[in-house]
Amino acid sequence: MRERLEALKAEALEELEQIGQTAEVQELRVKYLGKKGLLTEILRGMGKLSAEERPVIGQLGNEVRSAIESKLEEKKEAAERAEIEAKLASESIDVTLPGRSVHIGNRHPLTLVTEQIEDIFLGMGFTVAEGPEIETDYYNFETLNLPKNHPARDMQDSFYITEDILLRTHTSPVQVRTMEKMKGEVPVKVICPGRVYRRDNDDATHSHVFNQVEGLMVGENIRMSDLKGVLLNFARQMFGEGTEIRLRPSFFPFTEPSAEVDVSCSMCGGKGCRVCKHTGWLEILGSGMVHPRVLEMAGYDPEKYTGFAFGMGIDRIAMLKYGIDDIRHFYMNDVRFLKQFNRV
Repeated sequence: MRERLEALKAEALEELEQIGQTAEVQELRVKYLGKKGLLTEILRGMGKLSAEERPVIGQLGNEVRSAIESKLEEKKEAAERAEIEAKLASESIDVTLPGRSVHIGNRHPLTLVTEQIEDIFLGMGFTVAEGPEIETDYYNFETLNLPKNHPARDMQDSFYITEDILLRTHTSPVQVRTMEKMKGEVPVKVICPGRVYRRDNDDATHSHVFNQVEGLMVGENIRMSDLKGVLLNFARQMFGEGTEIRLRPSFFPFTEPSAEVDVSCSMCGGKGCRVCKHTGWLEILGSGMVHPRVLEMAGYDPEKYTGFAFGMGIDRIAMLKYGIDDIRHFYMNDVRFLKQFNRV
C-alpha cells in the first residue's frame, strides 16, 4: 500500500504540473481527492492492515493528501491570476480614443411658445393659474353660462367620463375657480395655460388633444379698449413690433360682446399670401367682455365689476410663429423635427 500511495502522489503532482485552467484543477481534485477518488479508494484497504501498519499508512495517506491539496491550491491561484489577466487584456480601454459626443435634447416648441406667452403676460402684471384636466360639468359648462341642454354645447364635442365628469374642453374653468378663490376681491389678472380635449378628427390643423392659454381680467371700469390694448401688446411681442390686430364681432356664451381677434400676417406683412389666404390677416384667438351671468356665479357684482377674457390655442400660435404646416408634428416625437428648435 505504501508503494501505491507514493506512486499516486508522484502521478498526481506530475499531472498537476501540466494544467493551467481552473476547470482542470477542479477535475483533478475530484479525480484524486473526491469521495470516489483514487486516494480514497486506496485508503479503503487499510482495514486489511495489521495494527502496527495502520498508523504508519494513515500518516502517509495524510501526507499524500496534503501534498496534493497544496499543489491544487497553488495551481488554482495561478490559473485564476492568468484568467483575470487575460480578461483584463481583452477588455482593455484605449483612453487616448476620442469620446462619444453627448446628444443634448431641445425643449419642445410648444414649451418654448408657452413660456414666451407666460413671460409676456407676466410682464403685464398677470399671474399664472392652473387647474384639473378632469373637470366637472358644472365648472366646464354651467358656470360659463352654458346650462345643460344649451345648444352652444354642441360647439365643443366632449369626452365624458360620467354624466357629470369630463375631460375639460377649455381652460376657462380655471378662470372660474380663480374668481371663486378671490371671493369677490379685485383685481383679478390671470392666464391659464394647459392641455384640453375635444372629440375631433385628427388632421393637419385639428387634434383631439391640444394646448390652450386663456386670460382673465376683472375689476372696476374694465373696458373693451383695455382688452384691445393688452392683446395688441401681446401680438407685437410675440410676432414683431409691426404687427397689427383687428377685432371681428363673434359669439361666445361666456362673453358679451364677443370678438374674434386677427393679427396681420407675419409672412407677408399684411399684403396677402398663401398662408393668410391672401387676406393679410390670421385668426389667433377669441375674446370678449365677461358675461354678467359668469361674474355673478363666481361671486362678483356685475353692476360694480366688469372684466374681459380671451383664449388662444398654443399649438396654433406655435404653427404661425415657426411656420409649421401640420399640428401632428408636435405629437409624433420625431427627433428630426425637434432638433430644429434651439435650446434656450
